[in-house]
Amino acid sequence: MNSGIAALRDILVTHPRLLITPLVVFAVVMGLGYLVRRAVFRALGSWHARTQTPASRILAEALRGPTLIWTLILASHLAIEFSELPTRVTNWTPEAFSVLFIFSVTLMCMRIAADLIRYHGAQIPGAVPVTTLTQTLAQLGVLILGVLIILSQLKINIAPYLTALGVGGVAIALALQDTLSNLFAGFYVAVAGQVRLGDYIKMDTAAEGYITDISWRSTTIRTLGNNLIIVPNSKLAQAIVTNYHLPEKRMGLSLQVNVAYESDPKQVERTLLEVGTAASHEIEGMLADPAPSVAWDPGFGESYLGLSLNFSVAEFVDQFSVRNELRKRIFQRFRQEGIEIPFPARNVYLHQIAGDRQNGGGGNAA
Repeated sequence: MNSGIAALRDILVTHPRLLITPLVVFAVVMGLGYLVRRAVFRALGSWHARTQTPASRILAEALRGPTLIWTLILASHLAIEFSELPTRVTNWTPEAFSVLFIFSVTLMCMRIAADLIRYHGAQIPGAVPVTTLTQTLAQLGVLILGVLIILSQLKINIAPYLTALGVGGVAIALALQDTLSNLFAGFYVAVAGQVRLGDYIKMDTAAEGYITDISWRSTTIRTLGNNLIIVPNSKLAQAIVTNYHLPEKRMGLSLQVNVAYESDPKQVERTLLEVGTAASHEIEGMLADPAPSVAWDPGFGESYLGLSLNFSVAEFVDQFSVRNELRKRIFQRFRQEGIEIPFPARNVYLHQIAGDRQNGGGGNAA
């Protein structure tokens, strides 16, 4: 290859006219390739606009880069075929074009693998959840296969490299302990299925929110305040996690209501049930099945009777708006029914001590 480059340099200096025809052919083919490429992508765009299927988008994104490389390979090959360049200049080009073509196909397959997982991975029963980690692993597998094919095309024996890699693997593993720990922890979390994309979780470190992504290093959690919490995968795998979306999103809640001891228990219970039943059909996120119920819990308090209105919501985040609306409706209905919500009260008794009575002291009771 070095001799070919040297020969090409000599031609540029001594016989530049030999390059005129190849350059013209190269320019014409590149121009035609640009027009064909533009027509192909316009057709794919029309297909996507007409069908709205992910396949057209996946194919267009996968072909965008490789088609430029293919056009360049074709233009270069035809330019060489129509040239009068000596064989010492052109004898290395087939191998170079072959490697470049395999490299472009590898890039295309990597993009297709990632997009297929992104758009269709969640639809496969029992498949690994679609995360950045799974897309990266798929692309890495395609890349390794492409590199092996290129090495085979170049007739390079990879056995010595594999041996060296195995010997150096121990040192690499020791140097990248944290990185490898997060990588395997992320893979375990994704495969186990106990934490999935879109689930609302709460960790024992008080971090909570929706899982938005699991990458090779960390898991991203979006809080209700629309902030992001970045948790290393190894920390997530070791943490005590409450998943509010498993085994199902629906969750049961209770709202405590306190009334005065003078209130009619049957009236209070009936009123709460009516409010809860009506709200279950009107408040977004509150479920009518199972039906709301009332329990005398916690029951007897220091200055009140404590009741609980039990109800269910569609998912964790719905509880805040549902509780807020229920409190307003209960307060308004209690006012209409004349049911009192008591203030905290205590009775304090003062007793006269015997010694004070003999000394003529006085006392009273309240």
